[in-house]
Amino acid sequence: MSAPGSRIDAGSSDFLVGGALDEAMAAFTRAVILADRVDPLISELVRLRCAQVHDCRLCRSMRMQDALDAGLDDAMAASIARYETGGFSGAAVAALRLTDAIILAPSLADDALAEELHRHFDDAQIAEICLDVMKWSYQKILVSLRLETPPWKETAILSFDAHGDPVIGGPVGT
Repeated sequence: MSAPGSRIDAGSSDFLVGGALDEAMAAFTRAVILADRVDPLISELVRLRCAQVHDCRLCRSMRMQDALDAGLDDAMAASIARYETGGFSGAAVAALRLTDAIILAPSLADDALAEELHRHFDDAQIAEICLDVMKWSYQKILVSLRLETPPWKETAILSFDAHGDPVIGGPVGT
């Protein structure tokens, strides 16, 4: 195990599944999942935008139950790529613009975007959206190696338990 504050040696057991880095990332993702200041529909739109940009087959194959309960449907999910003209609320468009700024073009995170975000969200909600983008982007290595293949054919229901661990349910719509 690496000493606190030291770098993780990529050849050490700390770097492997179940090692210190893996456990730290798991703790981070659980903490982000448990944050609940942002509307679940907006959180899901952000998650699906990350999945589109990263081309993550696993993330695209799931829908969060809270978002389905809030009205997410296939047409809405299909409109995310065209969110500027997809009929989304101003808050959803602002969150998706922030998502794109974080993953695609940090120069888009300008004063105009900050002003737009503050029309719809408080500082804690903006921070939560940023953390959501980071959480849904950390698996890029798996995606680039095409190791994120979902083990199911249908779109599955995604929810989280009280500890922030994922719970994969049956297909959407059954």
